[in-house]
Amino acid sequence: MRLDHGGLEILGIEECRALLAAAPLGRVVFTDRALPAVQPVGYAFAGGHVIIRTYATSRLATALRDAVVAFEIDDYDAAARSGWSVVVVGTARAVTDPADLAGLRALPLHPWAPGEREHYIRIDPRIVSGRRTR
Repeated sequence: MRLDHGGLEILGIEECRALLAAAPLGRVVFTDRALPAVQPVGYAFAGGHVIIRTYATSRLATALRDAVVAFEIDDYDAAARSGWSVVVVGTARAVTDPADLAGLRALPLHPWAPGEREHYIRIDPRIVSGRRTR
């Protein structure tokens, strides 16, 4: 087991990917009007990418257009004082290819907010890291 300088266990890439595939809700961190912003999102992890659904004219869709973003998931048990966190950093791009869209529509992807959301965004991970405390 590898530990970081703060004593947290460093998660390997495969464990990070397994956690990404299992969690239903995450947070995307982006820049909105030159300021940092965070928004919870339902997502899917497919083909090594984070996939988000929104509507095309949303603040999120506009801010994520070809932008470098962070995406984070975590879990924490307050009673046991244990938990984990996985962070992905990469470029977000709208998915426009009809064949790609057909595949994404088949994913079990449930947006966090209600309403129709037919605009798909793919985050291409460049950095994936995770930590755990026990």
